[in-house]
Amino acid sequence: MGSKEKSGFEALAKEGSLYPQEQLVKLKAGKKSLLISVPKEVSLQENRLSLTPAAVGILVANGHRVMVEQGAGEHAFFTDAEFSENGAEIVYSKKEAFEANLVVKVEPPTTKEIDMMKPGSTVMSAIQLANTSEAYYEALNKNKITSVGFEFLQDKAGGLPIVNAMSELAGSLVIPMAVEYLSSSSGGKGIILGGITGVPPTRVIILGAGTVAEYAARAALGLGAEVRIFDNEIYKLRRIKHKLANQAFTAVIDSATLGQSLVSADVVIGALRAEKGRARCVVTEEMVSTMKPGSVIIDVSIDQGGCIETSEITSHDRPTFRKFDVIHYCVPNIASRAARTATTALSNILTPVILKMADTGGIDDMIYTYNWFSKGVYTYKGFATNLEIAKRFNLPYKDLGLLMAARF
Repeated sequence: MGSKEKSGFEALAKEGSLYPQEQLVKLKAGKKSLLISVPKEVSLQENRLSLTPAAVGILVANGHRVMVEQGAGEHAFFTDAEFSENGAEIVYSKKEAFEANLVVKVEPPTTKEIDMMKPGSTVMSAIQLANTSEAYYEALNKNKITSVGFEFLQDKAGGLPIVNAMSELAGSLVIPMAVEYLSSSSGGKGIILGGITGVPPTRVIILGAGTVAEYAARAALGLGAEVRIFDNEIYKLRRIKHKLANQAFTAVIDSATLGQSLVSADVVIGALRAEKGRARCVVTEEMVSTMKPGSVIIDVSIDQGGCIETSEITSHDRPTFRKFDVIHYCVPNIASRAARTATTALSNILTPVILKMADTGGIDDMIYTYNWFSKGVYTYKGFATNLEIAKRFNLPYKDLGLLMAARF
């Protein structure tokens, strides 16, 4: 056959290239063994940890290595022996605890801890925007750390499982705390939260109509208190009124109605959910000055900036201060008061997520495959991937979806 003669295959090949082609699809990389570490929390007021010994046993049984820093569980009454018996490797230095590819902790890592982490590793923790700074995010990006925040982590239904769990716990704790600070022995007004025959009930004001409000209202109503709930979202007020069987007064937040209620309030609970990274401040200093001497403010929103103007961050060691003779309780991590219960709740949520991450093929494949998980990622290999955080701290921002698409 001459060199200029054609067999017809060349023309057919050219013609075939014009046909629609199958699109390449991402295949799962398969199960991956993870090296996970649980460091000891360095914050003086953090008593929780991320995984229980039982959860460690599940992870080890699924082929993963888990390192636990010595004494990590002591404040939640989990011993090193319990972790060791469930297959954990007890490590004795902070440096070893941060050499894992996946670090799972409660408080955000300090800049010193970030420097100990391997470039490209992953940390799962809370963020607590009120306590972080631009330097924190710059340290994460410098080390190309992938960060997953508890506050942003979603479930398959679009809910916030860790936020809701800690909110349930905080809501259950605030009323016993209010009882404590209203008592004469704690320097309070000397009244019980509720009432007895012939004595008017105490008045509890709750700002916000979310999970904290629901659990706090149930506890307060159970003691016989009068409960008033304020929020600007009508659907939330309708939902909580229905859940409480119409036992609580509800109202939208406006200065006149709220101001009148605060004058006669015995307890005020700030439980507004943050919007654009910061809680709304709805109670002014002037409003606080009109409250009764000895009344109590518990600002659960303080870890996101607080919703009461006079709020200032306090610690478990010194949890309260007085302003205008009103007792203020503004500890960011209220759930840490019940460290063992909180640890169990965290572990119940995080363990299935970690197992899913391993089955999917690792952190990158987890982010790429599951949108509900990628919502929790706020830094990824040198870039801020949460727009609100990037704007607030003037950080270089990249869309996470585009970063993941560029990998293939």
